[in-house]
Amino acid sequence: MNTLIQFAGFAIIALLVSVVLLRAITHASRVGTADLRERAMRVYRDQLSEIERDMARGTLQPTEADRLRLEIQRRILDLDRDTAGADKISAAPQTMRLVALGVIVVTVLGSGALYMGVGAVGYRDLPLVQRFADAAVVRANRPSQSELETRFKAAFPDPEPFEGRDTLEPMVAQLREALANRPEDIVGYGLLAQNEARLGNFTAAIAAQVRVVDVKGDQATVEDMAFLLDLMVLATGGWVSPEAEAIMERALRLDPTNTIALYYLGRMYDQTGRQDMTFRVWRRLHELSAGDDPWIDEVRAALPELAQISGEPRYSLPPMPAGATTRGPTAADIDAAQDMSAEDRTAMIESMVDGLMARLANDGGSAQDWAQLLRALSVLDRRDQAQAILQEARTVFAARPDDLALINQMARDVGLSGTAP
Repeated sequence: MNTLIQFAGFAIIALLVSVVLLRAITHASRVGTADLRERAMRVYRDQLSEIERDMARGTLQPTEADRLRLEIQRRILDLDRDTAGADKISAAPQTMRLVALGVIVVTVLGSGALYMGVGAVGYRDLPLVQRFADAAVVRANRPSQSELETRFKAAFPDPEPFEGRDTLEPMVAQLREALANRPEDIVGYGLLAQNEARLGNFTAAIAAQVRVVDVKGDQATVEDMAFLLDLMVLATGGWVSPEAEAIMERALRLDPTNTIALYYLGRMYDQTGRQDMTFRVWRRLHELSAGDDPWIDEVRAALPELAQISGEPRYSLPPMPAGATTRGPTAADIDAAQDMSAEDRTAMIESMVDGLMARLANDGGSAQDWAQLLRALSVLDRRDQAQAILQEARTVFAARPDDLALINQMARDVGLSGTAP
């Protein structure tokens, strides 16, 4: 109903504009011609009066006066002839009707098409200042970390099964028990945080990583903060809570170029209605990222639309950034290794796999990198390790359906068991 009212209002405004334009078209030439003729006639009448005055003063001879009168009369006849033709043209009813129809059609359809293309049918007028104020309210009233975690757990109550979970769970339980009497064990709590996350126990993982940060105090690194931030957002299904925002700010104070914190900063702005700020942050993130960073595809897909929203229609997406130099074995690497001896082949692949695992553990990587690692571990017949990596990859990419689909497809290809989410 509101949409119909708005469209009716638009139609009335367009019609009024059409009427104004029509009147201007139909009367402009006629009024202009009449005004021009009147001004010219006043000049000629003044010239005739001047001739009579000059003759009365004796400064003009009769023969010369007659010649001037004839010239002025000729000009008056020419003026009458020209204005009569102009009046006929301006008064042609059929022509003016066609012009008027064209004006109405172009005005109504053109403005309607423009509105449907760039307008927002059904929405009230929302000035920029009001939008920013509304976004500030949304940001200030976000649910807390615990509320978001509760919602996420309710939506996904059962942990993801994977081969080796039965072995990992008692080990993690033993680690928890051991750390109960070792509150200053940074290495132990760091290991606990990683393995709780592998089990899907994000709340426990966050608590363990918070302990690491608290024990380190001022010595806590930006990597410690970024890992904690990553855990907090994973625990909420991708939402940046006020508590996660505080950790993000601490990470950015330590390193304003930290790409994990910049990625989540952009997501937070997007979730709270400030897509213009998301554009600014992710534009900078794109400049700092490598081609194999896990967020690069999402950022590149979003930047053009974010640029339009932010009032920068001339923005051009830069080329894909170069990838990291340290990569795991590709399919071609593994195929080429078939010509080596069994010992050399195994040693080469294990070296490359270990390098890839170290990079993914320290710096993260793309879904393609994780899939390569799964394939390589399967080639080495390290099935239990591959199963644990599969669970970790599913955790990392839980909020990215396309990347998760790639991981699950690789798991099927290499015959790893476990239910795909």
